[in-house]
Amino acid sequence: MKIALAGNPNSGKTTLFNALTGSNQFVGNWPGVTVEKKEGRLRARKEVRIIDLPGIYSLSPYTIEEEIARRYLEEERPDVIIDIIDGTNLERNLYLTTQLLEFGIPVIAAVNLIDEVEKSGDVINLARLEAALGCPVLAISALKNRGLTELAEKALVLAKEKNAPEAPVMPKTAGGGEDPETLLAEARYAFISKALAGAYRRKRNDGLSLSDKIDRVLTNRFFALPIFAAVIFFIYYVSVTTVGAWVTGWTNDGLFGKSFSFLGLRAPGVPVLIGGLLEMAAVSEWLRSLVIDGITAGVGAVIGFVPQMFVLFLFLAALEACGYMARIAFILDRIFRRFGLSGKSFIPMLIGTGCGIPGVMASRTIENEKDRRLTIMTTTFMPCGAKLPIIALISGAVLDGAWWVAPSSYFLGIASVICSGIMLKKTKPFSGEAVPFVMELPAYRFPGVINVLRSMWERGWSFIKKAGSIILLSSVVVWFLSSFGFTDGRFGMTGDLRDGLLASIGRAIAFIFAPLGFGSWDAAVATITGLVAKENVVGTMGVLYGFAETAEDGAEIWGTFARNFSAAGAYAFLVFNLYCPPCFAAIGAIRREMNNGRWTAFAVGYQLAYGYILALIVYQLGSFVLGGSFGAGTAAGFAALALLVRLLTRRPKARTGSGNAFAQP
Repeated sequence: MKIALAGNPNSGKTTLFNALTGSNQFVGNWPGVTVEKKEGRLRARKEVRIIDLPGIYSLSPYTIEEEIARRYLEEERPDVIIDIIDGTNLERNLYLTTQLLEFGIPVIAAVNLIDEVEKSGDVINLARLEAALGCPVLAISALKNRGLTELAEKALVLAKEKNAPEAPVMPKTAGGGEDPETLLAEARYAFISKALAGAYRRKRNDGLSLSDKIDRVLTNRFFALPIFAAVIFFIYYVSVTTVGAWVTGWTNDGLFGKSFSFLGLRAPGVPVLIGGLLEMAAVSEWLRSLVIDGITAGVGAVIGFVPQMFVLFLFLAALEACGYMARIAFILDRIFRRFGLSGKSFIPMLIGTGCGIPGVMASRTIENEKDRRLTIMTTTFMPCGAKLPIIALISGAVLDGAWWVAPSSYFLGIASVICSGIMLKKTKPFSGEAVPFVMELPAYRFPGVINVLRSMWERGWSFIKKAGSIILLSSVVVWFLSSFGFTDGRFGMTGDLRDGLLASIGRAIAFIFAPLGFGSWDAAVATITGLVAKENVVGTMGVLYGFAETAEDGAEIWGTFARNFSAAGAYAFLVFNLYCPPCFAAIGAIRREMNNGRWTAFAVGYQLAYGYILALIVYQLGSFVLGGSFGAGTAAGFAALALLVRLLTRRPKARTGSGNAFAQP
């Protein structure tokens, strides 16, 4: 038995899906389309499948989400459709309802947020609305778990009866030379107005709503940006520098150190515990090295930063749930539009703060092909969850826990997007006006604790699973390449990492990064392994610097690592790894969305050049300002800065031809 959930964005559809399925859910992609598909099993009824359709305003196939929803309903024919309707905005939500009633599939109209409707003093006559629509209408509150049992029971009854409602008869409208689609839309709204006339009574209220009052401050022309900056600063400060750092310090120095205390009890750290078990088992030296120096050191170095990620994901989930994330896109549209971008471009970037892959995939909602390509190329400049361990490592190990490192990484990402937009919009392949940006600002709501914690856990658990697969495999490879090499003409396990194969590879490529301030072989190989997965940067350092071999006195385990970097070099190392091409999986997503090998190569090449030039400027000019002498490197840094300024300020070239540099015949 299949039950499809349909509804407008911000109508509470995902909340209802989580409440109906609990933990009995899984996420994949729609067949042939890289758009997320959620599916689950009804609580206590495992034979009933719940399919969460993408949030849509109508079934007119203008967007990929609308096309997916229509195709699913036409081809899969679910047993029941539950149409989630925002009770605080009935007229707009019922437009989709009129379309769903025409599919010949049983429909239940679930009027959500009924608690907010009652609180506002509005009255919905469910019986009259049900008579007008010709389908069952139930009042629910998905967030407060109100009416959900009745909704599920009614859906099961309709699925067994298979009684589809009759399509509503739309009133005729005057033609006036308008196209059929416009006439049909007018007819639908005329039908909705008639249905609501006797079923909905709004409390007369001439004053501003609470959301409007809050928006007068948070979206104010003058206060919006400072407030946004303060919010982001607070989130990253707490996540990386204070609360997150305390928990991460306990994890790194205690749980993955020699010993740790918990609830007054003292216990050996993971490396000590595993080492003792291996000693009892009398395993060979190479196997012990693999487990302790490879797996435990590499994976443990990454896992140690998970607490900071959970704190960050908690804040991001709360911002999404309360409705402020939508305001951020609205606020930044004002800035982006000045530089030829649209606020629509920031939606994928917001999503990309969790993971760059869904951020790249979300760009497909941008109709204009040039803006979509530009967004794909710049989305991964936003620090994703996988980059947070690198930020925390540089901030904590090298820059003595500097408070400004994490927030500056976020704002530098936004600046990189804006600068890229300015530079690329002046070239022929990207020239043109930005597409209009229209979106609904949902009412502010107090975040539901369960939903926020669920969102935090899903994001964090996704990262942990990656650490248990990709990072594990990468740590084993790094351990093998660093522990084995040629000594005295024979290949075997070496006693010094500097004699390993990895050191030889690192020394061969280290010259490339020397102008950026991190020309050591270990920093070079860590940067290269970061292309597989950004977490590998920290994992590789964990293997090379013996993360599992902490000092008895609890000394800083990253001390040796810190001594290989100057302050300017450390920040340049961070900048390059944040703004160079993303991980292989994200590059694969770029290839799928670009659907063109040459455009993909151009995107990766641009990201590589931008990251290198930015890191060069940071290190060379930073070293000079901090008291270094003027040399050839400093001159190169000033030349790179002059080039960047020139690209930002030059006049755009006149547009000729198609403007598509990589157009396929």
